[in-house]
Amino acid sequence: MKVYEFGTDREQIFVMFQCAAEPWWAFQASAEAMARDYHVYLFMTDGHDELGTEFVSIEKTVKDAAGYLREQDIRRVDAMYGVSMGGAIVIRFLATEDLPVEKAVIDGGITPYPYPKLLCRLISVKDWIMVMLGTRFLPLMKLAYPPERWTPEGEDPQEHYRRLRDFYRKHFSAKTIYHVFWSTDNYSMPDPVPAVGTKIEYWYGEHEKKAREKEHDIAYVRSAYPQTVLREFKGLEHAELVMMYPERFYREVTEFLESGNAKYAAR
Repeated sequence: MKVYEFGTDREQIFVMFQCAAEPWWAFQASAEAMARDYHVYLFMTDGHDELGTEFVSIEKTVKDAAGYLREQDIRRVDAMYGVSMGGAIVIRFLATEDLPVEKAVIDGGITPYPYPKLLCRLISVKDWIMVMLGTRFLPLMKLAYPPERWTPEGEDPQEHYRRLRDFYRKHFSAKTIYHVFWSTDNYSMPDPVPAVGTKIEYWYGEHEKKAREKEHDIAYVRSAYPQTVLREFKGLEHAELVMMYPERFYREVTEFLESGNAKYAAR
């Protein structure tokens, strides 16, 4: 695990967890935007950190992240954000770590499958095959994520996708890919989930809503954390806000973090 810091002279703490299969620089612009107001800790999990590590599990990632924060003498987190796999990390972090989090955004966060384990294994193998192919071959990558939509502003599409492919081939191993999808879909949670005082929003893009409903993610989070408020972003795909629109990401997160209890309850 590697941690990137931004805004180190700020007092308030903002913790970010990335989605699977992306390098740290895919989140750099949004992290730098949040650093205007917060000391940002951008966690890159094992298997994504360019240090030769392999991803093990959501459980290990949560434990390691909490341990790192405590080593920095952080005893309270003002705000926490996680997208997709990172959302799964936040979901488990809130339930298992004795480290208070004031507010949290779970953006398209993945929750444990309610299916029999054999079916879960088959789903993981399917996901492994699809991601192995998609991260090794540019035509498939561009088919799944059209460059006209997924190229950050100001970057050359060809260079951007070549850089991603090189990252995948060099750092994102077959073992990590399998463990990422198995663990993100099947991590453990305490039963019952303990009540927490964190103010929580669950975000999702309009174009991923059916997937989040079909996979029970929205229902699970609302059951585990009844205080959760849902926010839908019109016209957006899974993880698109944080990766493609850093200025809007900053505005949306800031609006939530600066909202008072009365405004929060009314949303």
